[in-house]
Amino acid sequence: MSDTLDAEARALHAATLTIDSHIDIPWPNGPSPFEDGPRRVDLPKMRRGGIAAGCFAAYLPQGPRTPEGHEKAFLRATAMLQSIRAMGEPSEAGLCGRLATTVEEIAAARLEGAPAVIPVVENGYAIGEDLERLVPLRALGARYMTLTHNGHNALADSAVPRRDLGDEAALHGGLSDLGRAAIGRMNELGMMIDVSHVSKPGMLEAAHLSRTPVIATHSSIRALCDHPRNLDDEQLEALAETDGVVQITLVSFFLKAGRKESEVTVADFVDHIDYATGRIGIRHVGIGTDFDGGGGVSGWRNAGESHAVTVELLRRGYDRPAIAALWGGNFLRLMRLAEEAAA
Repeated sequence: MSDTLDAEARALHAATLTIDSHIDIPWPNGPSPFEDGPRRVDLPKMRRGGIAAGCFAAYLPQGPRTPEGHEKAFLRATAMLQSIRAMGEPSEAGLCGRLATTVEEIAAARLEGAPAVIPVVENGYAIGEDLERLVPLRALGARYMTLTHNGHNALADSAVPRRDLGDEAALHGGLSDLGRAAIGRMNELGMMIDVSHVSKPGMLEAAHLSRTPVIATHSSIRALCDHPRNLDDEQLEALAETDGVVQITLVSFFLKAGRKESEVTVADFVDHIDYATGRIGIRHVGIGTDFDGGGGVSGWRNAGESHAVTVELLRRGYDRPAIAALWGGNFLRLMRLAEEAAA
């Protein structure tokens, strides 16, 4: 890489409103987000890596589909959202992010030079069988909810069942009636529908059922890596037909089958972007690392190294508007549409 290309990429990266659409948080007693510590993403690394905004997930591992399991999941989701919200408050050291639950608030945080903290929920298990639990989650700032995780829940079947929970066979054949109703309620509340982790039938139905475009916040391309968590060509085309977006994720074994982090590169990651943009267009592709949830490759191990992907995109000939769309513009478009639909 030439010094000229690196300097050009760094300047372009600094001028771009960059959004990472999926970041996990260590739970329950993880390192402080205000300190440059062992987390893949903390506020100092976001500043150093030029990440303007991040979606921080209240993640629920799939557990028993019982009243007790659902109650425990809901309590964990609300506690995690409160912890994520606290990242937008000043710390004793003076370093802080800014809580941002609207497009306007993300733009304001950008002008202030503060990393925007966007709360989200991963796994509809959080609401159990009670749609009205969406209301307090949205009140705590959640801007999207991933319908499932690894394991079927009351809303939908997962792309990756959990046999220990009796998930050998599909429960619903895609979405349940409750899942269909949940999509309508999320549309009303301005929550985006995240179809990462969802079975193919459920993902396709959600894409066509939702009144606003759906988003796969952390998925990669099945044509390049045959993993059930990745999206195949039919799913990509459904996203394009409904104006949705796939956010390519940084999990090594979703990028190259069976490979460890040290065996996968930023170039391998951008190969998935190349395929998706070639298949369905730049308008329908973005970036969601899944840092602190398994994401990371050689050359991009944490948020502080995020300019590396801009270097690779620029090297491959992506221009400034295309890079801006990939790094945040497409995500913001869907976020804005969800706000308008709720309004």
